[in-house]
Amino acid sequence: MILGTGIDIIEINRIRDSYEKLGRNFVEKILLESEIAYCLDHRDPAPQLAARFAAKEAISKAFGSGISDELGWHDIEITKRESGQPEVVLHGKGLELLRKRGASHIHLTLTHAREYAAAMAIVESE
Repeated sequence: MILGTGIDIIEINRIRDSYEKLGRNFVEKILLESEIAYCLDHRDPAPQLAARFAAKEAISKAFGSGISDELGWHDIEITKRESGQPEVVLHGKGLELLRKRGASHIHLTLTHAREYAAAMAIVESE
C-alpha cells in the first residue's frame, strides 16, 4: 500500500552557485560523506548534487514531514545499486520515521537534464 508520495525539482545552477560560494560547508550540511565522494568524483558535480538534494526533499515530502526535526538531511542517504538504480538508506530519525509510519520500502527515481534535477519518491508498506 502506498503511504505517501513526494516530488521535487530544482535548478541545477542554484545548487552550483551555492557550492561555488560555500564549498564543502554547503554539501556537508546536506549530504553524507559517501554521497559527497560520489558527486565530487564527477567532472561537473552540480547535477549529482542537485539530484540528491531533490531526492531528500522528495523523500521528506513522501513521509509528510519535510526536512525538519523529525527527519534531517543526514537521516537520508542516497546510494545506487550495481544496476545504477538509486536506493534509499535511512539512518537515525529516518529509520524511526519509517517504523512509525508502518512503512517497509521507499521507491526513488532521479533525473537531471541541462537545467533541472528532479526526484520522485514513494513510501510503501507491505
